Amino acid sequence: MATRTVAIFSLGGTIAMTTDPATGGVVPALSAHELLAAVPALRDLDVELRVHDFRRLPGASLGFDDLDALSDALAEAFRTGCDGAVVTQGTDTIEETAYLLDLRHPGEQPIVVTGAMRNPTLPGADGPANVHAAVIAAAAPELTGAGAVVVLGDEIHAARHVRKSHSTSPAAFTSPATGPLGGLYEGRVHLHGPLAPRTTFAGPSTGRAARVGLYTATLGDDGTLLAAMAEACDGLVIAAFGVGHVPEGFVGILERAATRIPVVLAGRIGNGPVLQGTYGFPGSERDLLSRGLIRAGHLDGYKARLLLHHLLGQGRSTAEIAASFGTEAH
Repeated sequence: MATRTVAIFSLGGTIAMTTDPATGGVVPALSAHELLAAVPALRDLDVELRVHDFRRLPGASLGFDDLDALSDALAEAFRTGCDGAVVTQGTDTIEETAYLLDLRHPGEQPIVVTGAMRNPTLPGADGPANVHAAVIAAAAPELTGAGAVVVLGDEIHAARHVRKSHSTSPAAFTSPATGPLGGLYEGRVHLHGPLAPRTTFAGPSTGRAARVGLYTATLGDDGTLLAAMAEACDGLVIAAFGVGHVPEGFVGILERAATRIPVVLAGRIGNGPVLQGTYGFPGSERDLLSRGLIRAGHLDGYKARLLLHHLLGQGRSTAEIAASFGTEAH
């Protein structure tokens, strides 16, 4: 393989943690260069690395400002000749950050997001192997046009479908609806099939700091908390039961909210679509969509919230947001 150039951006997370003497717990402390020094096999790859020590935060503390800055830095790296990029971060928010990066990246260069489930102080720490695999993936021509992907445990997952499905297992990341895009073995990327088309929503932000709520339907909820959340939001995602159902007491609250803000109907299961016209009772998917809610399709609540936040930040109207969900959510 001809020499490829890959940008590395480290954000912190378990992969970069060491023991804090004051507390005895691990905290993000390792620099990007220290992370790479723990992977001597990188020197055997025909890849030039451009290293950026970007943040040192736990995944749970990353925010939209961090992702805005990272998106800009990635775009600059690609403008200056990088063939791909690796982002290392905490696994708590990988499924969200990877999807947001994917939405914002219209280019052909792959963005590979990775992390670790076992911190460097533990036996069998998985960070070095994941970094090695991520660099190989970011340099691989096979992933041209893939957008953002998540690579852990030698599996490659599309950002749109990946979920963290276990709190501690090294095999925590899965794509329940589709399975992984492929895997890595013998130092190469192997895809299970052609890459699927993807939708991006690149473009300037208005600078508006939209507040988007995610509310999960639960048994016996009378809607009081939902009403309070809706009043405080610029956009709302309701993670409904099953194929898009909520308690009947939610209906009036959601209908009123949808006259003021975009309200997206997603599912709380995380695998399978919100339907359009099968059920007809009050609070069913058909009833809610007729009252102005926007169908999330196959997007789970977490990703629907990110897409809604991104579109609101671009200043799009409710009608434009509904059309965008119609494009992305099948």
